[in-house]
Amino acid sequence: MRLSTRTLDQLPPDVARPSYDRSAVRQGVVHLGIGAFHRAHQAVVFDDALTSGDMRWGVTGVSLRSAGVRDQLVPQDGLYTVVVRDGTAETARIIGAVRDVLVAPENPQAVIAAIAAPDTHLVTLTITEKGYKLDRTAGGLLRDDPDVAHDLSSLDAPRTAAGFIVAGLAKRRAQGLSPITVVSCDNLPDNGHLLREAVLAMASAHDTDLASWIDQTIAFPATMIDRIVPATTPEDIGALVDRLGLEDQAMVKAEPFLQWVIEDRFSGERPDFEALGVQLASEIAPWEMAKLRLLNGAHSAIAYLGGLAGDQFVHEFVARDTGRRFVEALWDEAETTLIPPPGLDIPAYRAKLMARFSNPALQHRTRQIAMDGSQKLPQRLLATVRDRRAKGEEVDALALGVAAWMRWQAGKTDAGQAFLVDDPIADSLAEASKGGPAALLSVLGVELDEKAQAKIAEYLEILEQEGARAAILRVGTLA
Repeated sequence: MRLSTRTLDQLPPDVARPSYDRSAVRQGVVHLGIGAFHRAHQAVVFDDALTSGDMRWGVTGVSLRSAGVRDQLVPQDGLYTVVVRDGTAETARIIGAVRDVLVAPENPQAVIAAIAAPDTHLVTLTITEKGYKLDRTAGGLLRDDPDVAHDLSSLDAPRTAAGFIVAGLAKRRAQGLSPITVVSCDNLPDNGHLLREAVLAMASAHDTDLASWIDQTIAFPATMIDRIVPATTPEDIGALVDRLGLEDQAMVKAEPFLQWVIEDRFSGERPDFEALGVQLASEIAPWEMAKLRLLNGAHSAIAYLGGLAGDQFVHEFVARDTGRRFVEALWDEAETTLIPPPGLDIPAYRAKLMARFSNPALQHRTRQIAMDGSQKLPQRLLATVRDRRAKGEEVDALALGVAAWMRWQAGKTDAGQAFLVDDPIADSLAEASKGGPAALLSVLGVELDEKAQAKIAEYLEILEQEGARAAILRVGTLA
C-alpha cells in the first residue's frame, strides 16, 4: 500500500509524522519547481511552522514541466518521507506541508490563481540556474528562448517562472489583494535581484503600470540555501518500503545539515523564520559567496575530476588522500576571495564541509552534480579564478577544476566509457571544445587573463594525455 492519510496510523512508532490537523492548514506558499531539493529543505521548514501551530504555511507545489512529482505526491495526499542519513544512522520523518501539486502546462490558469489567492503570502522557487532563462552575456531575459518569447508576447498561458509570477501578481493587483514576497532559493549570486529584474522585464513588456506596482510593493529578498540532497534511486524507495511497511514514491534523502539565510526584506506576512532556525541577515552576498565558492565550487570540481576518473560518488573522491588534498588546495585558493560575514568561521566551515562530503550514506553521485555545468561554472569556479587573478594571485587547483569541466565535454571518461553530457547548451559546448579553452569560455561569456587561460590549457592537456588522477597529483607542481 502507498503512504497516505489513510495509512499514516500503520507507520512504525519511531517514524515522525504530522502532529497538526492537516485539514486546518491554509496554503500560504506557492512553490515553483517542487523537486527533491524543495521537499528536503524549504518544505521541511514550513512543516516545522505548521507543527508550531502557525497554520498559514501549507504549500501548493507547481511543476513547471512534467507531471512526475504530481503523480508521486497526489496519490499520497501530499505526504512523503524525508530520510536523513549520517553514516550508519538514519531517521525518517513524514512531511505534511504540501497540500496540492499543480502541473503548469496542464492548467496554467490554476497556477496563476494559486499565486493570486488571498491566503498566498510567499512564492518560492527552486527551478535550477537554467530555469531563470537569463542571458549570461547581455544580461536580462534570454529573449531568443522560445518560452521567454512566448511569454513576452502573451501571458494567457505562461511557460516561464517569470511569466507565471507576473500573471499571478497582475491578478492580485486587479483584485486589490495585499503584496507578497517572492523568494528565489537557487544557487545564483544575488538571486533576489536577478529574479526581480527578470520579473520586471516581463511585466514591462505587458503593462508599465503593473511593472511600477511590482517595483514598489513586491519584495524579492536574496537567499542562501544549503543542504545536500542526492537523487532518489529505486533502491532507496525499496529500502524505505522495508522500513515503513508502505510504499513512498515521493521520498527524498538528505544529510542532517540544513541552512537557510534570507535577506530581511519582506512584503506582507511571513513565518516566524527565526524561531524555525532560519537566519535573517541584512546582506546575503558574503554568505552566498562562501557557499558557492567553497561548497559548490568543490562539488563541481569533484564531479568532473571524479567522474572522469571513475568515482561514482563524492565520498569516494574525498576518501583518497589525494582527493582531500586537492579539495583543501582549492579551498585555500577560493578563501582569499571571500569576505566572511559575522558568525561564519571559515576554518570550522571547511571542516564541516569535508565531513559532509565524506558521508558515505548519502551516495551523492558525481554525475548528478555534473549536470548543467554551463549554468553553474561561472559562479562556482570562474568568478573565483577571475577575482584571484585581479589581485595578482595564481590559480592552480581552480584551473584544474575548470579544465576538468572542459575535458568533460568530450563525453568520455579516462577509461574510455562514453556518456551523455547533460547540459542545456551541450551542442554548442561540443562544437566550442574543438577550439580549445578560449572558445569554451567564450560560449559562457567569460573572459580570463592570459595566465589563467594558459594554466587551464596546461591542465587540459594533462587531463587528455594522462587522466584525472595524474592531473590531481600535479597540483602545486606546475610553474
